[in-house]
Amino acid sequence: MRKIVLLAVLSLAGCSLAPTYQRPEVPVPAQWQVNIQTANDLANTSWWKQFRDPVLDNLIQIALQENKDVQIAAARVEEYMGRYGVTRSAQFPQVGANAAGARTRLSENPPQTTGENPGNSFQVDLGVSFELDLWGKLRNASEAARAQLLATEEARRTVVLTLVSQVAASYVQLLDYDQQLTITRATLETRQESVRINGLRFKAGVISEMDYQQAVAEYQNAAVQVPLLERLIALQENAISLLLGRNPGKISRGVSLDRLAMPQVPGGLPSELLERRPDIRQAEQQLITANALIGVAKAAFFPNISLTGFFGTASTDLSDLFKGPSQTWQFAGQLLQPIFTGGALTGQLQVAEAVQKQALLNYQQVIQTAFTEVDNSLVSVAKLRDQLKDEAAQVNALQRYLDLAKLRYNNGYSDYLTVVDAERNLYSAQLQYVQDQGSLFAALVNLYKAMGGGWIEQAEQMGSPPPAS
Repeated sequence: MRKIVLLAVLSLAGCSLAPTYQRPEVPVPAQWQVNIQTANDLANTSWWKQFRDPVLDNLIQIALQENKDVQIAAARVEEYMGRYGVTRSAQFPQVGANAAGARTRLSENPPQTTGENPGNSFQVDLGVSFELDLWGKLRNASEAARAQLLATEEARRTVVLTLVSQVAASYVQLLDYDQQLTITRATLETRQESVRINGLRFKAGVISEMDYQQAVAEYQNAAVQVPLLERLIALQENAISLLLGRNPGKISRGVSLDRLAMPQVPGGLPSELLERRPDIRQAEQQLITANALIGVAKAAFFPNISLTGFFGTASTDLSDLFKGPSQTWQFAGQLLQPIFTGGALTGQLQVAEAVQKQALLNYQQVIQTAFTEVDNSLVSVAKLRDQLKDEAAQVNALQRYLDLAKLRYNNGYSDYLTVVDAERNLYSAQLQYVQDQGSLFAALVNLYKAMGGGWIEQAEQMGSPPPAS
């Protein structure tokens, strides 16, 4: 009979009330809007090195080692590793030891008839408690804790992915501002020379004061852009310093924006994002967590059976403490069955199921967002490249137009307003070209970020502290 009961208990111990987890079906686009010809393994390389700027490489390494968000994320992984250990420990017997000793004197009024007075007592116990996991509550709780740990690890990898992309994009933006400042200062020098020449012509009576003041106004129009760009540069340097985990300060530069090498476009199929991107893997682990917690909530409706016992020894004489007659033991079982909880258990199950539904919708939304980010980046890269070709031709044409306008003005065939318009148009076109050039580099950075890939592992290795010498 006892054998039959034992087999029944063991069979029940394999029971789990959590829904069987299967990765949800997600509609995946067959291809991107822009065709990718480049090899797929580019997404697994340290893509920022394709810029061929050692300063950028160094900034990324510093950020990976000293950025506070990365350090916080790593500490959070350690926290959830400890949480998982605590939760998992409930599946095993809990064993504890207790030792006690006392010397007691009893009142002899009235006189004691038995035993020594004062007397000694010694006791050593080994206690064991164990909860039978008949309904899979403890296993499901452990599975949920494990999934939370994995989700936290993927969150840390997302921080690494985001940090590398932020440093690269911020550095490109800094070089963009530098290039705009260079163009503005060059324009300012040209216009300062125009002010000098037109001032001499005005004093000589060759041109009117209107032409002279127009030259002064155009000079000032360029001059006000210098402190504006210098302010943007200082703010950008401070933003990069924060990413590096350092106080505000100057940031070194390597090559200029127009000398940065253009990274190649990484390839890959849309379905590969499900395995590449850490935020998608994090969302899936959160779904697994919610799925397991449904089992925990369902198990609360069933009896909670626990076994306790102790084995020890007790004696009034320390020399007799470990002799056979001093042994003590106790074995007990406890069954706790909820009968009426006012709807609390039903409410807990409803909460768990609703959380699982939210996790599923979040998982689907994260995937859709990933698809959108990749496609947007691909379109931006392709169209910005086409746009830059046209803008380069426009800058060349406007430069030639300005040269001809100055030539006609110097020979008296056109007014100064023609020169002013030519200078304005050239300056605006030059700035727009530089801004769009920076936007193209930023789009490539965003594309590598959106694609995910094995490069995150290389970045993690860069962030590891150097070995002790």
